[in-house]
Amino acid sequence: MLIVLGRKDWPTHVYDGSLVMGNMMLAAHSLGLGGIWIHRAKEEFDKPEWIEVLDNLGVQGEWEGIGHLVVGYPDGPIPEAAKRKDNRIFWIE
Repeated sequence: MLIVLGRKDWPTHVYDGSLVMGNMMLAAHSLGLGGIWIHRAKEEFDKPEWIEVLDNLGVQGEWEGIGHLVVGYPDGPIPEAAKRKDNRIFWIE
């Protein structure tokens, strides 16, 4: 499991952390791994006991949890992508 945190004093920390999560999921997929984003990190790292865990790991400062990424080998083939919905992309020339 990988955990992404963003510094609360950075105005784009949620966007940056979300991009990190997406890039890690793409990287896992490129290696034949599966990944799932668990979206509970914000609530988790607002709790004193988890702030203490970060402190014990040497992670200092004010951090917001962005997400947990669980990575592993899929049990079976990776499913095909779902059919894209019509009228979701518009080209303007």
